[in-house]
Amino acid sequence: MDKRLAKIIEDSKSVVFFGGAGVSTESNIPDFRSEKGLYQAQQEYGCSPEEILSHTFFVNKTETFFDYYKKNLIYVDAEPNKAHKALAYLEDQGKLKAIVTQNIDGLHQKAGNKNVFELHGSVLRNYCMKCGKFYDLEYIMDEKNCDSGIPHCKECGGIVKPDVVLYEEALDSDCMMAAIKAIEEADTLIIGGTSLVVYPAAGLIRYFKGNNLVLINKQSTPYDSKADLVINDYIGKVMEIKE
Repeated sequence: MDKRLAKIIEDSKSVVFFGGAGVSTESNIPDFRSEKGLYQAQQEYGCSPEEILSHTFFVNKTETFFDYYKKNLIYVDAEPNKAHKALAYLEDQGKLKAIVTQNIDGLHQKAGNKNVFELHGSVLRNYCMKCGKFYDLEYIMDEKNCDSGIPHCKECGGIVKPDVVLYEEALDSDCMMAAIKAIEEADTLIIGGTSLVVYPAAGLIRYFKGNNLVLINKQSTPYDSKADLVINDYIGKVMEIKE
């Protein structure tokens, strides 16, 4: 781990980590907002990922939504990387109190973290829009449970929707409030793998009143001047804990 970051964590009692897509790209999960992702969506579907992943598109073009969703947001073979493992270690040590994530892949939990606030939901959870029954990822990926690629509830026949927050949908208020509380109570906030431009999630930084603001991102962010430590590098490389 970067020595400056290790010293800050050592001197902290309550660390919170806030992460974005850059945390998962090192597990070979591409950021759909990248130039390549935008180009691919335009070429294959004739519209942007943001449009496809909107509530309106889901309602009006459900079959196309699921085609894009299953091809571009589901990575069943993805494994936690060095950053995920370091965060699980820090929670085990009692230093890390919570993770607030914009990612929907469930890799923080797979690495062993328990106190994770998923602002945008999770691909691992899916629910029937009609009766509310929950299903796992395997169920919606199995074509036997789908009609034209659209998964349906085995109880009532309703459409099974991923428990992810689409564009035009509000973030879960309970999750948001819990994330804010964790950030307010932290003495160190580590922000990694996010450009801090996607709202409302990026606005969470204003609730931090602690001593150390650390930003780890390959590119600069609008908040670099406010940080106590800025590291422009791969987050896995920065956070790796060597045995």
